[in-house]
Amino acid sequence: MLICLSLVLLLWHGRRQNQADITQQLNAMQMAVTDRLGRTEQQVTTSASDLQTRLTAQLQQQQQAQQQTLAATLASMGQQMQQTLTITTDTLSKHVVALTQTTDQRLHEISGQVEHRLQAGFDKTTETFTRVLEHLSRIDEAQKKITELSGHVISLQAILNDKRSRGAFGEVQLQALVQNLMPEGSYTWQATLSNGKRVDCLLNLPAPTGQVPIDAKFPLESYQQQQTADLAVQKTASSQFRRDIRKHIRDIADKYLIPGETADGAVMFIPAEAVFAEIHAHYPELVAEAQQARVWLVSPTTLMAVLTTARAVLKDDATRQQVHIIQEHLHKLSADFNRFQQRMDKLATHIRQANDDVGMIHTSAQKISRRFAQIEAAELDTTSEPVKI
Repeated sequence: MLICLSLVLLLWHGRRQNQADITQQLNAMQMAVTDRLGRTEQQVTTSASDLQTRLTAQLQQQQQAQQQTLAATLASMGQQMQQTLTITTDTLSKHVVALTQTTDQRLHEISGQVEHRLQAGFDKTTETFTRVLEHLSRIDEAQKKITELSGHVISLQAILNDKRSRGAFGEVQLQALVQNLMPEGSYTWQATLSNGKRVDCLLNLPAPTGQVPIDAKFPLESYQQQQTADLAVQKTASSQFRRDIRKHIRDIADKYLIPGETADGAVMFIPAEAVFAEIHAHYPELVAEAQQARVWLVSPTTLMAVLTTARAVLKDDATRQQVHIIQEHLHKLSADFNRFQQRMDKLATHIRQANDDVGMIHTSAQKISRRFAQIEAAELDTTSEPVKI
């Protein structure tokens, strides 16, 4: 800045002075500037050297402080890391020990459960094998029974092919149903009527029903012939089946319906449900004729319902016959209850009187107790009246 200012001044003065003066001045100024620059350079060099020295010392001090701080920080961090590592190691060791114990315990429990389940599985398997063996033995027995039953079926077929045997089969089935459902004395087997005819079963029902005849009929041959594939045979068998059923209905109505002796209707027992269903499904005219002739067609199932109703009728009649006995016992029971009521009233009077007496005794006991208390307290008044008990 000074050099520039000086140059400006010289130029300004140079306009007024001559060239020689300007040259001298420039030389003098150049020398002054050179000298000044030398001194300035020396000062700058000295200042730079001092500054470099101070900066180097400061840098060394900062570096030493940083090294000390870093060393202290590293030492602290090492200690913290060592402590953390120690704590982590201890915690991890504890967790590992706990996990090992838990794992051992769990493995022990699992082992026990596995052994229990295996044992249970073995037991169930053994039980299953035992049941399988039992079922196999039962199957063998059932197979034997089926073989025996096959022989019985063959013999039953042979029996049903004969009319007399078939009639006996129907009577046996009828007898089994009646004996299972009806009480003894309410039926008669092979009863002979006044016209000399013998009916399979005669139910003895109370008035106004009276004696109900039941006769078993088993039209099997013509029914079986209807099951063939030949249409001509089916038609012939159907006509024969219709004639057989109509004849059975007429025979029962003529033989077993006797006014004043038997009931107003008779029962025709058909031992086969299939035959009974065939009649009602394909021969409704036969059902109508039977109803007009007062002959009721029944199968084993419907006969059970009829016999159940008959048993209810017998039970109701027996109850009506025992009504007077029940009434007599009710009158006696009423008299006994009246006597019981009178005796209960007397007992209540005695209990009430005893309660009053107990209350009076309790009052007297309280007075005596108070008197004894006064005596013990020496508060007895010689002029006082005696205690009224």
